[in-house]
Amino acid sequence: MAEKMAKLDFSQKYRITDTDDEINELGKNMNTVSNKLEVTIKQLKDTNIELEKDIEQKSKIDEMRKQFISDVSHELKTPIAIIQGYAEGLKENVNTDEESKDYYAEVILDEANKMDRLVKQLLELMKLEYGKREFNNQRFNIAELVQEVIRKSNVMYEEQGIEVEIENSKPTYVFADDFYIEQVVTNYFTNAIKHVKEVNGEKKIKFTIKENPQTKKVRVSVHNTGDRIDEEDLNRIWNRFYKVDESRHRTDGGSGIGLSLVKAIMTNYGNSYGAFNTENGVEFYFELNMEEESN
Repeated sequence: MAEKMAKLDFSQKYRITDTDDEINELGKNMNTVSNKLEVTIKQLKDTNIELEKDIEQKSKIDEMRKQFISDVSHELKTPIAIIQGYAEGLKENVNTDEESKDYYAEVILDEANKMDRLVKQLLELMKLEYGKREFNNQRFNIAELVQEVIRKSNVMYEEQGIEVEIENSKPTYVFADDFYIEQVVTNYFTNAIKHVKEVNGEKKIKFTIKENPQTKKVRVSVHNTGDRIDEEDLNRIWNRFYKVDESRHRTDGGSGIGLSLVKAIMTNYGNSYGAFNTENGVEFYFELNMEEESN
């Protein structure tokens, strides 16, 4: 018994008898001590586990802060340089006419707005990646949400002569946070608008909504006609700031983290997402639960 206690094993107890002697009394005391030590050791182990979790959590938060500062510092260099250059131009009266001054001011304001959007999106991405964001899941009509995203963006695609179609616009209900799913749909749609091209006389973006009763999932797909994505880039496009064409980084107005947000949101839900090439373009997709998952 003493040997096991030395190894912090308190499973073995002294068998108490009816004999009233010193050995029996000593055995009772050892059992009492053993019980107290067992409880104390368990409390220490539980405390140690909680401490390790706390340390790990603090480590994650610290890592998140460092990554956030690093990303922001890297990505704000270009807009800050542009703002600085145009501000100096205004100060030194490089262009004296009012039209040029207005243009300089518009560029400064536009870059400042880009910085604001970038920081907000990046902070949201960090919170999603590190599990610091709770979803307000509820049942809603995904077809209606898709139609609303299309309606909001009608100026963007109509002026480019893009045809937009929804295959199966009947009410289709899913269980998720509609705020975040709207971000996913919007990111896919704006991405499609940026890269759509005419193929065989067709310049088109097509939404497809399909229910799978067996898996209890709904798949939403967004296809655009245009150039295919190189196979090695199909996995890389989900990384933050990764651009298939770096020259488009500033000209397309994107922050380079739209697809990273999609990845983070879908990863939190544990649902599939992705992209693949088709005969005449590229198709992006994601899946949602048709109903609340039971624990």
